[in-house]
Amino acid sequence: MIQSIVDGVLTGAIISLGAIGLTMVMHMLRFANFAYAELLAIGAYAALVFDALFSGLAPVLATAFKPLTLTASLALATLVAMVLTGASAVAIDWLVFRRIRAKADTLSMVFASFGVALIVRNVLTLAFGHKAQLYSQDIAFAVVLSRDPLLLIKPDQVFVLVAALALMGLFHLVLTRTTFGFALRAVAENPALAQVSGVRLSTMITAVWMIGGALSAAAGVFYAMTNHLSPVLGHNFLLPVFAATIVGGIGSVHGAVLGGFIVGIASGLALMVLPSGYAPAMPFVIILAVLLVRPHGLFGEDQS
Repeated sequence: MIQSIVDGVLTGAIISLGAIGLTMVMHMLRFANFAYAELLAIGAYAALVFDALFSGLAPVLATAFKPLTLTASLALATLVAMVLTGASAVAIDWLVFRRIRAKADTLSMVFASFGVALIVRNVLTLAFGHKAQLYSQDIAFAVVLSRDPLLLIKPDQVFVLVAALALMGLFHLVLTRTTFGFALRAVAENPALAQVSGVRLSTMITAVWMIGGALSAAAGVFYAMTNHLSPVLGHNFLLPVFAATIVGGIGSVHGAVLGGFIVGIASGLALMVLPSGYAPAMPFVIILAVLLVRPHGLFGEDQS
């Protein structure tokens, strides 16, 4: 049980990073973006490409920071991937969602997001193939923390958890301690009033896409570091990320973080009593339970 909880916390940290951007987009633009999870895959593959590029240009960067499998080239590639994924999110909004937003209702944007998700997934498949890939071929040995009960953990998992929490903490500071953060929250709460106060709505929308894309890229890289990456990575995280957003409450960053950990731990514990094939259904169960008991989520505001 303890092993399942530990694994769930790790997965929850990754889900939380993805849910932060989604909850901001849903709250600000008022539509469910079913293409959002594909940003995790874009970021993971961008890091794969630049990791190979940097290690090829400077082989010394390919040396791992033992006991991690992380290399300097992958660390640099992750930063580049965060920027590129943020830019990709902005480009998708500019090419698709912004145009639909100006001419149609939010339902049309939801349908368009399905199309965007399929396009992104198939482009990644054409470019990289169906085969699962790894950042490192090194074997990552787990450390035995306890034998009774048995508790195993890999150094990479510890790094991913610490790095994810650090990114969440940094974003929290930006939201609560900077003028930009205050402006971002004002636009999310009341776009019209924020514009009257001198906040440029278009700039804030671009910032939300950039931040969400960057955090999703980090989540994709972290998952691939401890597992593997494939073109369906985003598809596999779609329901967990949405479940975390709904559990925490749409528009609540803190709720998205907590929701991510709840979904991750619940999915981990589900593997103890359910066959692995049924585990993906857990986010459905969580979504339905929250909608029945508290439709606006743990930290969301009741809009009725």
